[in-house]
Amino acid sequence: MLEYWRPDNYEKPDNVFQYKSSTNLFEFKKAKSVPTSLTISPSGSQFATFSFPDRKVRVFDFPTGKLYRTYDESLQTIEEMQQAGTALQKLEDLEFGRRLATEREIENPAMQNKANVIFDETGHFIIYGSMLGTKVLNTYTNRVVKVYGKDENFRPLNIAIYQGQPQKKGVTTVAMAASNNPLLQEAEVRDPILITTGVGKVRFYMFTNDEEISKSERDIHNEKPTILNAKKAVEAKAAQTGTAAVIHTSYGDIRIRLFPDAAPKAVENFVTHSKQGYYNNTIFHRVIRKFMIQCGDPLGDGTGGESIWGKEFEDEFSTLKHDKPYTVSMANAGPNTNGSQFFITTEKAPWLDNKHTIFGRAIQGLDVIHKIENTRVYKEKPEEDIKILNIEIL
Repeated sequence: MLEYWRPDNYEKPDNVFQYKSSTNLFEFKKAKSVPTSLTISPSGSQFATFSFPDRKVRVFDFPTGKLYRTYDESLQTIEEMQQAGTALQKLEDLEFGRRLATEREIENPAMQNKANVIFDETGHFIIYGSMLGTKVLNTYTNRVVKVYGKDENFRPLNIAIYQGQPQKKGVTTVAMAASNNPLLQEAEVRDPILITTGVGKVRFYMFTNDEEISKSERDIHNEKPTILNAKKAVEAKAAQTGTAAVIHTSYGDIRIRLFPDAAPKAVENFVTHSKQGYYNNTIFHRVIRKFMIQCGDPLGDGTGGESIWGKEFEDEFSTLKHDKPYTVSMANAGPNTNGSQFFITTEKAPWLDNKHTIFGRAIQGLDVIHKIENTRVYKEKPEEDIKILNIEIL
């Protein structure tokens, strides 16, 4: 619920609505949500809010208290748009899962009040952080006109903008304006800067109009695994299979049920690698809290690993779904690019359906999975190595 009052006498201003019942200020009570950020436009004619748990951006007309615009940034809407292909930017499935896991971190009450929405100096645009980057939205045309940082690996949280001129000056006369004075021209140049913090980051980020950037130092996510060494042709042999396995890790044992009928090639690949010791002493190289833990790369950085056939093998999609946690699936870099890497989900992840081959589910050692999930990480890699000692096929 929002209230209007004057700071001097705590009375409602005279130049606004007469009855609260004629406003939309009860919107938050109806939605059972609380505004954690409120910003008034430079003209004072509007104000914008961001609220939890409904995660909606609302723009109100200040004098009337009427709701002008609503923008839904809820997790349910984000998932639905990703699956329907109607999102502003289509993300790869694992990248979407990584970002969605970060979105869930903002549900923490200690972080909610750090997310904000602001106006630009014209009052026509609102700016706020989202899963896709920092959105700039024209409230008159009701369209997103720009997204800053959409390719960056951080989730913008608290936003500020500087749109002024870099140098202050006195009154400009007609003669001064007509002159070809480079110092005056420099003073007229506007140098806007967008500043934002990031979820889980100890730094802030600045965006300017300078387009001369270098990506030579950027992190690369989901880089397609490369074959480092040419491998000799694998002799034809009888397929190896199994129905269960125990992954012995440095944190404890995880027992999984295998589905050879649903994914025969994926199970054969996993079983053969396991029996040959391919996974021995490899690490969990990627851990994303509230999403998944990933392993199976002998290089330990997410870029290595290959199948028992020495080449990528095709996807195997069945009626199995990522509709519950502890699903064991093949990691890939796109359709039909399965190698040796696999992951275990810690939440349901329906957007991965028909994108990643499901070949098992964890049935015991679930506490071990969550212990790995909650370990301290740096850039999604555990600070201390968590190893697969070996995998026993039952």
